Amino acid sequence: MSGGGANSAHEPEARQSTTSAQPRPFMRTILAFRRMILLVAGALVLGFALGFIWFLARVPSPDAALDRNAEGIVALTGGAARISDAIELLAAGRGHRLLITGVNPATHTGELARLAPQYQRLFGCCIDLDHSAVNTIGNAIETRRWTQARGFRSLLVVTSAYHMPRAIGAFRRAGFAVEACPVDWRTRGPIDLAVFFESVSVGLIRTDTAIHEWIGLAAYWLSGRSSDLFPAP
Repeated sequence: MSGGGANSAHEPEARQSTTSAQPRPFMRTILAFRRMILLVAGALVLGFALGFIWFLARVPSPDAALDRNAEGIVALTGGAARISDAIELLAAGRGHRLLITGVNPATHTGELARLAPQYQRLFGCCIDLDHSAVNTIGNAIETRRWTQARGFRSLLVVTSAYHMPRAIGAFRRAGFAVEACPVDWRTRGPIDLAVFFESVSVGLIRTDTAIHEWIGLAAYWLSGRSSDLFPAP
């Protein structure tokens, strides 16, 4: 009797322990949602990493040779090498006229002429400045207006190699074909993925630049401001 009564007294406790050991439906939902978030986050990180590597592979390498002429040349501001190299292309007869787009409103012809003093005469006849554009798509829009006003049908685009994919995508989205002329190389191309940087600080700066450009290119493509996610030069 007493033994049976003791067993009966312990039965509710056993049932309660069994019930508490089983996950409740709400907790199962939370765990499934957490797993889904981790899977999505992992897929996004993997996609970003793979896209970044592919983006680096699309950046023009220093051995990319320019073997074409065009009616017009456009230089996107953002580095002194872009402007000086574009002026040299103009002086070499690669184009009839040069547009420097995205110039600070406070910057005038005389200041830019000091970047290439041997070609100052070109600023008086063959170089135009655009002070309106504030970003890459703005460069493309202002360049389209310039080419239409001049009647140009072919164009060389001069910008830093790391910026070239986004520039090409924006210019093609603006509605005209362009020939890439990359300058200011920071790497030797995809080969540098397997080479250590000469210092940690240089590596961090170049990695930051590359990630910034990759994010910018992806944002341009998602917002419809680039013709392709990975535009070819």
